Amino acid sequence: MKVGYDKYGWISPLQFLKATYSIPDIPTETTSMLVEARRKPKYISHESAINLIKRERDPQYALEIFNKVSDQNGFNHNNATYAAMVDKLATSKKFQAIDAVLHQMTYETCRFHEGIFLNLMKHFSKSSLHERVLEMFYAIQTIVRQKPSLKAISTCLNLLVEANQVDLARTFLVNSMKNLNIEPNTCIFNILVKHHCKNGDLESALQVVEEMKKSITSYPNLITYSTLMNGLCQCGKLEEAVVLFEEMVSKDQIMPDALTYNVLINGFCCRGKVDQAKKIFQFMKKNGCNPNVFNYSALMNGFCKEGRLEEAIEAFNEMKSIGLKPDTVGYTTLIGSFSKAGRINEAMELLREMKEIGCRADTVTIKVVLGGLCRESRFEDALRMLYKLPSEGACLNKACYRIVLNFLCKGGELGKAVELLCLMMSRGFVPHHATSNELLVHLCEAGKVADAAMVLLGLVDMGFKPEPDTWSLLVELLCRERKLLPAFELLDELVITEL
Repeated sequence: MKVGYDKYGWISPLQFLKATYSIPDIPTETTSMLVEARRKPKYISHESAINLIKRERDPQYALEIFNKVSDQNGFNHNNATYAAMVDKLATSKKFQAIDAVLHQMTYETCRFHEGIFLNLMKHFSKSSLHERVLEMFYAIQTIVRQKPSLKAISTCLNLLVEANQVDLARTFLVNSMKNLNIEPNTCIFNILVKHHCKNGDLESALQVVEEMKKSITSYPNLITYSTLMNGLCQCGKLEEAVVLFEEMVSKDQIMPDALTYNVLINGFCCRGKVDQAKKIFQFMKKNGCNPNVFNYSALMNGFCKEGRLEEAIEAFNEMKSIGLKPDTVGYTTLIGSFSKAGRINEAMELLREMKEIGCRADTVTIKVVLGGLCRESRFEDALRMLYKLPSEGACLNKACYRIVLNFLCKGGELGKAVELLCLMMSRGFVPHHATSNELLVHLCEAGKVADAAMVLLGLVDMGFKPEPDTWSLLVELLCRERKLLPAFELLDELVITEL
């Protein structure tokens, strides 16, 4: 059976079989040449079919490949080929076509695995189709022909909880326990703990943990305690988090890992208690748990927030000395502190170091550096960065340009501001409304009427609508300088914009 669609949209397998296509007549000469050149077609294996489907960008052509390979003698689709096809359609959000494929799967004799449906649940959840998430869960029994596993239950529950579909999640869990005769395990309870902590309901989270302790199959593990400690830290209950940490180690004999330690380190740093965070960090090393990049980055962030830059540098250098490669967050934290402290050259040096070791600077890093350069009035360097970074693979957003443009306007660097504005518009970015009006007014006040008119016309073409006072001022100045043609052009644009 085949699945496909016509030019009007996706169609069912039965409709696809009935579709007819007209084939133009082929010249006799061409036919004879084709007959002579015809060779036995190469058999396409399951592995080759999967690769062809995955590489094909167009889901329609991928579906045609899927259908075509099934015409081969001895070829029957299996779980892997169906999984590849369904994933391709789901990625392209061809949900109607997915329904047709799933319907076809009910007639197949091969054995399917629930992984196909777990993947579909995630795709439907991303598209906020929460009822469809449940449909995919219940389809497991029909098509896989066995009860969903605890992994399937926890996946479905987690997706619903993460999407804040609490009522659906509650109904789902109750029905699963009743109809599937399952007992929730630690993973399922951990999802509930995470949900309550995320909503700041620590009392309910603690009640869930107490309930977990009543059964061996659902006893709290390291993830349970780490989640609960994180919830306590976020609510500012740092001492309670430490008590829970000690209870986990002493009573339940659960040894913390780097992630658990990071919950406490980050919690204390965020509350401005970096000295306590440092003690936890030292305790961690003393007890044989090697710190990772995230532990160092959290500690560095704490030092930087309190203005203790030298200690942050010391932690940064220690991290590199033991063979850890700093990540973008760590670099950005240090670069930001250097920039705020007026040590922009050191910030630029770190940016170069990032490039050398292959650590890509994100837009946050770039904005921090640009802001530091502009605060030091190094506008040429900032403009040079904006010109060259895209060619080096960096992704700039409109905020990167706006930061520099704001500083140029406030600093009276009108020529450079106009240059940057033209660069922005050439790359498809529109400046902030207030900044654009401010620049136009400054240009008018500085007697740069021609530049103001050029900028305004360019902005209007990109959908910008200036303040009426700005229009009025510019038209008045153009008339005063007897530049009537530009004035009429602006008035025409004004009329079109208002329409």
